[in-house]
Formats: sequence, structure tokens, C-alpha cells
Amino acid sequence: MSNPYNSATDRASILGPTLYFKGDLSAEEDLLIQGRVEGSITHTQRLTVGAQGTVKANIRASLIIVEGTVDGDLQADKSVTVKETAKVCGNIFAPTVSILEGANFSGSIDMDGKKAGQLSTKQDPSSVRGHKISGGVA
Repeated sequence: MSNPYNSATDRASILGPTLYFKGDLSAEEDLLIQGRVEGSITHTQRLTVGAQGTVKANIRASLIIVEGTVDGDLQADKSVTVKETAKVCGNIFAPTVSILEGANFSGSIDMDGKKAGQLSTKQDPSSVRGHKISGGVA
């Protein structure tokens, strides 16, 4: 029988609801966070903050899905999805952003490819601040 974890792209890790991680977290496999993370997160694959997950960190990943709580910036190479159960306080940098009805989002959205360190200080008209989303993508 073959090992289902032969390559990093086949792996998925789960940080369970009773686990607490503080520091810099990085990996090359999918990650589901149901516990608490403080620090920074850098992933090359998909990162999901589950409904029970609480993250106080800036997150960088290929694909980010938020169902729980995030306090920090989200930077994705492909897309960020903020589900209806999510609470996000931070800026989103991604080419594709979805915010579902019912999500709580406070921050700005940058979809034009600038990196977090290259942002200008002017206010973008597409910015959303402190709103409970009631109509889909902001």
C-alpha cells in the first residue's frame, strides 16, 4: 500500500481546537486551523481558518479561506474567501476576493497586485471599513 503523504502537495495538516501555537509557522502543505495561532503564517498551498480557529497573525498563502476569526493581513497568490461565519480585521491582498453575506470584515482590499510593503497611503474607493457584509463581494 502506498504512503498517502509521499509529497508535500498531497499532505494536509490540522491544528486542532485545543492547540495553541505562537511563533512563525510555515509549510508546503494544506493547513486547517481550528485552534489558536499568534505570530505569522507563510504557506505555499491552501490555508483554511476553520470556524473554531482564531488567528492573530499576518497570513501569506496561495489560497486562503476564512471561516473563523483573523486579526491580521491576508495575502494570497490566488484568492481569499471570507465565509459568512468569518470575522476578519485586517487588509486583504489578492487577485480574487470573495466575501460572503454575513461575514464581518474590517479593512481594505487590494486586488491590483501590489505587495503589502508597496501600498500607497491614499484611500482606495473600494476599501471597506468596519462593515458587516450584507450583499456579497464588497
